[in-house]
Amino acid sequence: MAMYFSLFLVIITIVTGIVYFLDKFIYAPKRQLNLEATQEQCSQPLDEVAIEKITTPNAWVDTSVQVFPVIAFVLILRSFIYEPFQIPSGSMMPTLLDGDFILVNKFNYGLREPVARNKFVDIGAPERGDVVVFKYPLQPEIDYIKRVVGLPGDRIIYRNKSLYIQKKCTDTSVECPKMEQVLTTFKQTGEYQQMGMPLTRYESAMPNKTHEILVNNNTYPQNHRFYNQPGLKKGEWLVPEGGYLVMGDNRDNSTDGRFWGFVPEENLVGEAVAIWMSFDFERQPEDFIPTWVPSGVRLSRIGGIN
Repeated sequence: MAMYFSLFLVIITIVTGIVYFLDKFIYAPKRQLNLEATQEQCSQPLDEVAIEKITTPNAWVDTSVQVFPVIAFVLILRSFIYEPFQIPSGSMMPTLLDGDFILVNKFNYGLREPVARNKFVDIGAPERGDVVVFKYPLQPEIDYIKRVVGLPGDRIIYRNKSLYIQKKCTDTSVECPKMEQVLTTFKQTGEYQQMGMPLTRYESAMPNKTHEILVNNNTYPQNHRFYNQPGLKKGEWLVPEGGYLVMGDNRDNSTDGRFWGFVPEENLVGEAVAIWMSFDFERQPEDFIPTWVPSGVRLSRIGGIN
């Protein structure tokens, strides 16, 4: 859907832009010449109504001229700087909740043209721990949001609901990094629930970023469903060059890279950096108001994303 909207926005910008410049450099000067010629043929100065009638373009041209700067600004802002997204599920709880509206920085990971999304300016790359929006590799028309846990060259193990990371060995002249467990600290149980089961909240200390995760300690690990990378055991992955391994913060309720593999670099949309609005949608079955109508605003959630 986002891709189609981008295409629509580009087409509207091009069409209104053509009309805008045609009017600026061709039609408007012609109207001015027509005004001067009409004025010369009249013995009395033209009144304001007559002048406006001669100099005002038709409705289509006038609308395009008024709309083009706004549409062009939106296109540039949305394509190269920030784009708004809505969180549709709970796979990133507690960091992001259903009903959060976020801003995604599209500048950090390089500039891409808005339709085919080919990169034309290389600025930076995701860091371990970044929350990223990307095109779902199995259905690129769908946008997903997860957290980066594995960079190109990293070796990742997820076993017994614990995460282990061995960073890429970049300098062979020294001893390569060892496999290290990402340490978690218990925070609280019961604040969040999924399917009636309480979730336990932990603080997860990534190598360069600390954030919170949820774990359902009442369910078994789903290793049998994990993506099996050739030559490795299930639950182990070697991140290929140009790829990233991503996981949801709601570890037992997230369909992420553990189940389908890696996110190619070209699928990246940007980094989720802030929540600009958050709505509650808590409705009882007997309520007559539709469930899609917000029941409240969560102002406390507005701010940066860790």
